[in-house]
Amino acid sequence: MSTESLPLKPQWFHILLALSHGAQHGSGIVRSVLEATDGKMRLWPATLYGSLEELTEIGWITEVGTEERPVGASDKKRFYRLTPQGARTLRADAQRLAALADTALSRLADGGAGA
Repeated sequence: MSTESLPLKPQWFHILLALSHGAQHGSGIVRSVLEATDGKMRLWPATLYGSLEELTEIGWITEVGTEERPVGASDKKRFYRLTPQGARTLRADAQRLAALADTALSRLADGGAGA
């Protein structure tokens, strides 16, 4: 089974989503996730950097080289970007979640339990 078809860990989904807008460093990813979740998901350093390491090993993100960094970016910050495989994975999981939400809403509209 392809890793692209597996449901993502919630923090992985949100990290990939944050990087879908372009390369970011750790604190930028944290801010993006907080904004996207209305503050409901906070990536603590151990979770963030552990996830970044795992996502890099899988090949869904890559660290950005110095030549790709935004102008004026600190040399101390590590920037990451989505890979094509990571974008496919994010798209597949977003489609899976959308289909699941459609099913739930359809069942509730049809008089599902407690509707």
